[in-house]
Amino acid sequence: MNTPSTVMPEKQAWLAMFALSMGFFMALMDQTMVAVALPEIQRDLDASINELLWVSSGYLLAVVVPLIFTGRLGDMYGQKLLYRLGLGVMACGAVVSAMAPSIEALIAGRIIQGFGSAIQMPQTMSVINRIFARERRGRALGVWGIIGSVAALLGPIVGGFLTGTFGWHAVFWVPIPIVIVAIILATLWVPKMPAVHRKIDAASVLALFVGLGSIIFAIQQAPDSDWAWWVFALIAVGVVGLILFVRLQDSAAARGTDALVPLELFADRNYRVGTLSIISMGFMSVTLALPVNLWVQDVQGFSANQAGLVMAPMAATSVISSPFAGILVDKLHPRRLSQFGFGTLIVGMGIMWWIISSGLNPWWLCLPAMLLGFGQSFVWGTNSATSMRDIKGELMGVASGVYNTFRQVGSVVGVALVSAAIQLGSANSGLQTGAASALLLIMLALVGGFAAVCFFKDTLHTTTGNQRP
Repeated sequence: MNTPSTVMPEKQAWLAMFALSMGFFMALMDQTMVAVALPEIQRDLDASINELLWVSSGYLLAVVVPLIFTGRLGDMYGQKLLYRLGLGVMACGAVVSAMAPSIEALIAGRIIQGFGSAIQMPQTMSVINRIFARERRGRALGVWGIIGSVAALLGPIVGGFLTGTFGWHAVFWVPIPIVIVAIILATLWVPKMPAVHRKIDAASVLALFVGLGSIIFAIQQAPDSDWAWWVFALIAVGVVGLILFVRLQDSAAARGTDALVPLELFADRNYRVGTLSIISMGFMSVTLALPVNLWVQDVQGFSANQAGLVMAPMAATSVISSPFAGILVDKLHPRRLSQFGFGTLIVGMGIMWWIISSGLNPWWLCLPAMLLGFGQSFVWGTNSATSMRDIKGELMGVASGVYNTFRQVGSVVGVALVSAAIQLGSANSGLQTGAASALLLIMLALVGGFAAVCFFKDTLHTTTGNQRP
């Protein structure tokens, strides 16, 4: 919930939103932009396949594992400070990556970039939830969510252009001036948030890092290791670490310290529902391009630029429809909006599966891509606004960190499972079958998201004794 000191006038709030969105956009585009440059990086740096995979895996691992901790740091030391610090670390990592003389140096640079993203990403959502009034957050968070989706879609297109025109180093040089501008604008436009002084529970941080790190690393390496025994052993270690983490949060007060993640967050029904449903969106947003691009390019013979154009309507439709969807978030029941959004996504994914499994002309994919873009406009903003609407201001940072962690875990799990589905389907019946199987898996994840949002309740349009469940 906001306090009067943090809510800003409309114009100033949108200026701050713009400054925050620049860093958020670059962090998410960075996750998909580099993938296109990997073949050239491999040739230039004489990297093995495993080393090459760590260019992306190292970045993602460095993003996901610290998110909850860095969100809490934002509550303690101020989101504005942490946002600018994260951007600065991102820029340093980009310089190291751009100047890397070896694959090892490049991996190190990517890990630095990922850690910078982990520092700044939770702060964006936290500040947005505090500078916009409770009844105006839906539109802002709708724009915020679509910015993330469009960033993921534009990454391969921008990365392909930069790599093809200037070489792979440009993929790391170009974001630097954008990050510098974002730091300047954040200094000018983003307000200083009240800090909450708390103790850092070192045992909780260690348990969290071991738990999340073991699970994420195991899932990342599972497809390439053919799901070896040590993958399951690491997952078991991770589960034990997370169980210990939860117990430490529950006993924090008795131990005379502050919980890293106050369990009272999950007493909020909408927050519980939102963190579960966002897993499916993380699953879809990062993995969709993989089966589609493989089928369009390797089976149908399209160029990389043509493949980008096939999915471009998804981004265009999202940009056009998101303001309208954001307005509705603050006016209608969140359950109905989310169900409509997820339902549209499921229908669009079903049509896309039918086109690919039938071997039709790839240009027909533009139609379901438009449906996907339209549908996600009603999910991103609704989910984030409804999840965070009733969270206390002093918990916004850690709540944002947990929320983003669930989304990123969905992405990591999605990449592993979709890759496995493509490999299994391709081995049995060819790449077309593998791509179609992967789309069915994504559709199943969206069905899970639809089921979760059925439990959203309306807390915005309520009066005493007349709450809409």
